[in-house]
Amino acid sequence: MTLSVLCFDFGTKRIGVAFGNSLLGNGRPLKEIKARDGIPDWHELTNLVQEYQPDVFLTGLPLNMDDSENAMCQRARKFARRLHGRFGKPSYVWDERLSSAEAKSLQPSDNYKRDAVDSLAAVMILQSWFSSGAPEQSA
Repeated sequence: MTLSVLCFDFGTKRIGVAFGNSLLGNGRPLKEIKARDGIPDWHELTNLVQEYQPDVFLTGLPLNMDDSENAMCQRARKFARRLHGRFGKPSYVWDERLSSAEAKSLQPSDNYKRDAVDSLAAVMILQSWFSSGAPEQSA
């Protein structure tokens, strides 16, 4: 069965977004969603869900390099649970370590504030999840 997925690179100011499907195993970046202290613009997010009609949600989990969790992991899990609660679709989390660094390396300039990388990071998270044969774990 082919799954369509909206993937999020959770952040406190911006949330990167990517959309993809398991048949192709890739994703494409979408417009980032603004957030205030980790709270997204739910109206904007609802519009994305209505437009793309995903089967599942995927949120990057920013684990420490030693596999331990941190405060941002708790916030990312909470965001993933809220997606499930609001839209009634399965919501998963996936290790996102180094996805932002990899996305930054693909940008042509050093101005990361101007050149959005969060949605590119979401693409990398999504492709990693597809490559693993996911889904793995829910929020």
